[in-house]
Amino acid sequence: MAKVHRLINAVLRLAAAGAAAAAAVVMVTSRETTSFFGIQMEAKYSYTPSFIFFVVAYAVAAAYSLLVLAVPAGSALSRLALTIDVMLGMVLAGAVAATGAVSDIAKNGNSHAGWLPVCGQIHAYCNHVMAALIAGFVALVLHFAVVLYSLHIVTDVICPLH
Repeated sequence: MAKVHRLINAVLRLAAAGAAAAAAVVMVTSRETTSFFGIQMEAKYSYTPSFIFFVVAYAVAAAYSLLVLAVPAGSALSRLALTIDVMLGMVLAGAVAATGAVSDIAKNGNSHAGWLPVCGQIHAYCNHVMAALIAGFVALVLHFAVVLYSLHIVTDVICPLH
């Protein structure tokens, strides 16, 4: 049974790492240059702090998910990994929320603040950011599946039901 738990945990972690890496890569490659009323305008992820936070958080999550594969199940280190998993999940949720908020303002603007939408001028960039957000949500869901499964493994070792 331990081998099955280890296999399921590894598959979930690899899927979460892949989705997190994809989200970071898609965001890093988002870039578009356009002309607006004769003014050259460039849109890059690095111009927005929440997008930088998104890239760093998801890159760390991808690397961490791969590193934790080496932690033996049921050890004291696995309990520490579970704690870090929970904290990392909160960071990922914050990153995707901040990026989603900025993306919504870019797409719809804010009439009360006088901010105009910009996605009408930079379609490809906004679509790229949306793809990164979708990958980020998938990675977040997979990461929480990892947390729940790891919690199940750790509590089963502490208090077995058999």
